[in-house]
Amino acid sequence: MSGNSDVIEYKIFGTEMQFVEVELDPGESVIAEAGAMMYKDSIVDMDTIFGDGSSKSRQGGFFDKLVGAGKRLITGESLFMTVFTNNGPSKAKAAFGAPYPGNIIPIHLPQIGGTIICQKDSFLCAAKGVSVGIYLQRKIMTGLFGGEGFIMQKLEGDGLAFMHAGGTIVERQLQPGEVLHVDTGCVVAFEPSVQFEIQRAGNVKTALFGGEGLFFAVLSGPGKIWLQSLPFSRLAGRMLAAAPNQGGAKEEGSVLGKTVLGGTVLGGLGSFLGGDDND
Repeated sequence: MSGNSDVIEYKIFGTEMQFVEVELDPGESVIAEAGAMMYKDSIVDMDTIFGDGSSKSRQGGFFDKLVGAGKRLITGESLFMTVFTNNGPSKAKAAFGAPYPGNIIPIHLPQIGGTIICQKDSFLCAAKGVSVGIYLQRKIMTGLFGGEGFIMQKLEGDGLAFMHAGGTIVERQLQPGEVLHVDTGCVVAFEPSVQFEIQRAGNVKTALFGGEGLFFAVLSGPGKIWLQSLPFSRLAGRMLAAAPNQGGAKEEGSVLGKTVLGGTVLGGLGSFLGGDDND
């Protein structure tokens, strides 16, 4: 594979909490989100770049860098990215960890036409030269209720990119005309050829009491899609609901505080019997 992006080798470790180890030849670089680094060899130098790390951004003038940084600002990311470069005489390694339980997905962009659309915050790292841009939803209803809003991330280039998603990852190839209904939060990424729309989830009773939300995503082929079993928003919502200041029990094993009375009426007594009271 040849082009503007560096050619890198990698290995993914772990199951539920994965990290990816990237091997760099002398002079090769990898870009990553701030705070994603787990470890690196001493000959790998770190530098902060302004923009998205694409060849146009790093080789162009200030305006190109400003455009690249502006795209990241719109998606809610930092204006800067971190680049890790092997400046030594031999191969070196750098590793990047996932921010929450899930899996890391390696994407060979040339194999899928050079472009992929993904949810915000899913990008982990990539070979230097890959552009991390924005994708705007043109349909108002999809932007309002599609789970990711009007703005998603768009990865472009001829290199290797890594995304992270929660839970178990499903990769599926949709045939022409094939339609799949998906929870809006479970959509991780899809090829540009896939049509992404939203649809109301059944009747009013189903929408209000079915627990699946008011809308679901409608993905139409042809093209490849990636789905996650545990969206971070769902995980965060369960953690927030279980927090003591939200009425949840402090102790999972507290029968009075959680199982019998829901941690509301006798939450204090349940905590006391569970050993949480220090008085």
